[in-house]
Amino acid sequence: MSLSKKSLEYNQFSPNDRFPRLPLKIILASTSIYRRRLLERLLPEFHCIAPDVDESAVENESPEALARRLSLEKASAVAERFPEALVIGSDQVAELQSRRLGKPGGRKAAIAQLRACSGQSVRFLTGLALCHKATGLEHTHIDPVLVRFRQLSDPEIRRYLTREQPYDCAGSFKVEGLGITLFDSVLSSDPTSLEGLPLIALSRLLRASGVDVP
Repeated sequence: MSLSKKSLEYNQFSPNDRFPRLPLKIILASTSIYRRRLLERLLPEFHCIAPDVDESAVENESPEALARRLSLEKASAVAERFPEALVIGSDQVAELQSRRLGKPGGRKAAIAQLRACSGQSVRFLTGLALCHKATGLEHTHIDPVLVRFRQLSDPEIRRYLTREQPYDCAGSFKVEGLGITLFDSVLSSDPTSLEGLPLIALSRLLRASGVDVP
């Protein structure tokens, strides 16, 4: 399979919609603007569809297992609707001292989250899945990142949140923006993994599936 060089278009679909006739059907099982922007670096044409899966952890589920399972469930849910499409799923789990960090959703929770992260190491596990229902293709991958936060003062936390408002991001920061100033170090094999979609691993999986990247 190879991709055409048509201009990129994004569409939202309901489960009953028919997929447009394209040279290659690739779907990102997400409506995240961050993942969409990352995938733009690799592919000239794809569609974004909400996977509509329950993201709750199950009892005694490890962070790695949770990230892998949710990534695969997202990709599989969309692949069931569009079996001829190659579907990409991803999920990220943040862990601080064995406690899962979710999206804060608002300023108060974000302040508490960054206070807890101050001076600590936080592990981010980004899961990736690729599914093609028609052929039974199924790949999964986990990409770990260790972030060491510097000591953060309350004024710094409040100034940061006022400027960037990262309330839809696990860990309460945007690494692609001003959030990078909150860290002492980042240990990772893929600089895009912390943003929510590990492009090095995804490129490898796409090539293995017959997609030309680049």
